[in-house]
Amino acid sequence: MRRREFIRNVAQTAVAGSAAAFSARQILGANDRVNLGLIGCGGRCQLVTRLMRELPNVTVGAVCDVYEANLAAARDWAGAGCRPYRDFRELLAQKDIDAVVVATPDHWHAIPTVLACQAGKDVYVEKPLTHNVREGRAMIKAARQNNRIVQVGTQHRSAAHYREVARIVQSGELGRVHFVRIWNYVNIYPDGLGHHPDTDTPPGVDWDFYLGPAPYHVFNRNRFLASYRFFYDYAGGMITDFGTHRFDSLHQVMGADAPLSVSASGGRYALDDGGDTPDVIQATYEYPGFTLSYEALMLNAHGCGGGASGRAYYNARGREDRPHGEAFYGTNGTLISDRIGFEIFPELKGSSMRLTLGATAPSEGFRMKRKEATALDATNLHVRDFIECVRTRRKPVADVEIGHRSTIIGHLGNIAYRTGRKIRWDAAKEEIIDDPQASELLGRKARKPWDIV
Repeated sequence: MRRREFIRNVAQTAVAGSAAAFSARQILGANDRVNLGLIGCGGRCQLVTRLMRELPNVTVGAVCDVYEANLAAARDWAGAGCRPYRDFRELLAQKDIDAVVVATPDHWHAIPTVLACQAGKDVYVEKPLTHNVREGRAMIKAARQNNRIVQVGTQHRSAAHYREVARIVQSGELGRVHFVRIWNYVNIYPDGLGHHPDTDTPPGVDWDFYLGPAPYHVFNRNRFLASYRFFYDYAGGMITDFGTHRFDSLHQVMGADAPLSVSASGGRYALDDGGDTPDVIQATYEYPGFTLSYEALMLNAHGCGGGASGRAYYNARGREDRPHGEAFYGTNGTLISDRIGFEIFPELKGSSMRLTLGATAPSEGFRMKRKEATALDATNLHVRDFIECVRTRRKPVADVEIGHRSTIIGHLGNIAYRTGRKIRWDAAKEEIIDDPQASELLGRKARKPWDIV
């Protein structure tokens, strides 16, 4: 069967498939089994799925990958009865699959998610939700039209300490917050991805399928597996990869969901390895009532100091190395958060200007109490929420609409950087205002036959 005919058949049977899946779930009753299919079986998929399988009555019935090594490994750990596929559409045609985990490279998130929804499957899709802005609205439409649960893998949403951060900020306890800083730092200088020539496709790789909707390029190992993130054909660099988690937390904490304007600067200054996303990018976002400064740096891992004693920060290599985080600057204090906790550094009650004039610290004390809280990564809680939503049909904490709005922020930063201009954003219409060139980067024409989203 030709690929386009297969896609057409999946779309034509979407309503019937969705209804059948819903009816089957109603019949499950007390057993309430959730049978998973995996699309993209690398390390992150295996971690997420192992956590899902620790929950009662969760099984893995099928796995799919275009890379034979990943497919074989997933089939082995999934166990007896798991069916392997090289084409995810064949997996979606299996009626006993209730939900799928999509953990492919970014440029392959949208199409499997849309077709899964049309085939009556719920979806856990890794972040960032999309390769470009336009894909997100198509994914939301597919989820809503087919009454599907779609959870985005932004696990900060399931963390109790981020809910407490949101309470502190939104209650006014931190004072007025009009400036937020987010940073993601890593040091891969000087080698970066390394230099690798274009070659013939290695055995066991379906390279044409891997490229899918992306432009054709001969095989290069830098464009494959983990390093794909540093090519605009497949992803958006650190701002969409690392940044999406923190933009989502920004929205949760500040009660916001869209900026008014974005400007950005940076470049690929020091890494000469074939990648085309910047090794330095700084983006400034104007939100109603506050300004966000985002920084991503691939040439230094320090990020921010001043950490709490005894805390091992995410990806940190030393006591003063704090490579990722969010800082909320309030008139009463500064709150710095990350996925393992938060700290509050109070402001003095008196004006700090007095210190610059040579006076001693005011005797009034501080405007709020010093506070620390520790936490663990919340991926286990996040996947539990997804499985519960598959069973109960309630909306997940990181619903596809929430994930879309958070993912947009990184995309807009990239568009501002690539055009070299400040862009203004109409969130209601999801359009860039009065800039046709920048607007072209909101989507792309996918390579046939994958031009379906």
